[in-house]
Amino acid sequence: MARILVIEDNAANMKLTALLLQREGHEVIEATDAEEGIRLARESLPQLILMDVQLPGMDGLAATRLLKRDAATSKIKIVALTALAMNGDRERMEAAGCDGYIAKPIRYQEFLKVVCKMV
Repeated sequence: MARILVIEDNAANMKLTALLLQREGHEVIEATDAEEGIRLARESLPQLILMDVQLPGMDGLAATRLLKRDAATSKIKIVALTALAMNGDRERMEAAGCDGYIAKPIRYQEFLKVVCKMV
C-alpha cells in the first residue's frame, strides 16, 4: 500500500489515525510537530501527508507552504486534518497548498475514502 506521514500533536488522534491506516495496510510514519514532519517528509518521501493544522510552534499551513515550495516534496499530496470548520477555513487550507481536507472528529469511513482517493 502507501507510505503515509501523519503530522499530529494529539496522542489520541495520532493513535486513531495510525490504527485506521495500518488496518488498511499502509505504512505509517509519525511526527508530532511541523519541523519533525518536514524533516521526515524530505527523508521518506511519502505518497501522502496528513497534516494537523493546529500544531505547536509552526502551524500545519505554514509547513504545507514550505513543503509545496520545495522541489523534493512539492508533488506529495497533503490533506489537512482539522477541527476548524468555519466559513473560509477550507479556502485557507487550499490556498496554503492542501490537496484535501478531513474534519475532526474523524469519521472513519469518510477518512478512509479521502485517503484512498489520494494514494
